[in-house]
Amino acid sequence: MTAFTASKNETIAFDLEKLNQEFETATPKQILAWSVENIPTGLVQTSAFNVDDMVITHILYSELKFPVPVIFLDTLYHFDETLELVAKAKQIYNLDLQTYKTLEADSPAAFEAKFGDALWDKDILKFHDITKIEPLLRGLDELNSVAWITGRRRDQAVTRANMPIFEFDGKGRLKVNPIATWTRKDSWLYVAEHGVIYNPLHDQGYPSIGDKPITTQVKEGEDERAGRWRGSNKTECGIHI
Repeated sequence: MTAFTASKNETIAFDLEKLNQEFETATPKQILAWSVENIPTGLVQTSAFNVDDMVITHILYSELKFPVPVIFLDTLYHFDETLELVAKAKQIYNLDLQTYKTLEADSPAAFEAKFGDALWDKDILKFHDITKIEPLLRGLDELNSVAWITGRRRDQAVTRANMPIFEFDGKGRLKVNPIATWTRKDSWLYVAEHGVIYNPLHDQGYPSIGDKPITTQVKEGEDERAGRWRGSNKTECGIHI
């Protein structure tokens, strides 16, 4: 049992073991419904606007009618298609979109002037710390987050195979992984059934979409995250470690 202080006058206690036992066979909608009922303030979604993130946004905004803040990390190096989807989703869902990016630069040119060309090739850990980890932590703090929702699934990578539905981050916040037990097929079936918008790059061989310089197309038979950091042994950007 861990308690997290949501405000000066409110403390929320979470029993991970009990929650994970109770919701192991629950649907994403049931998991999210519990989340919005029990964490009415301080709940946010983090989204890279991949298909799994869009499924969660649709459940929250269209089914549960609970418009939580959606944190988007603008790394300065997203595909144009990703940025176009962000704008489209904001309009369609009237998203409470909270965009965070590094305080070190406001454009790729400024970033490269400060850190040199292709920092991702020279020091990928530093690149992710600057463009993702620091902005995320700042966003969670500024939004007074008690819990954050992710779009991770167990079948995405071996590093996620044993991921629980509910867990704590390094600050004691609750992390909710509502589609942990789903497969990629499940997500796409939901998209088809509910007409959820998605990044067109998914139809062009990009099952998992990150920054343009370090995301490649995936060949048939490859792991869906094989196109991220290709040629290295890296499997996570650091946000979820």
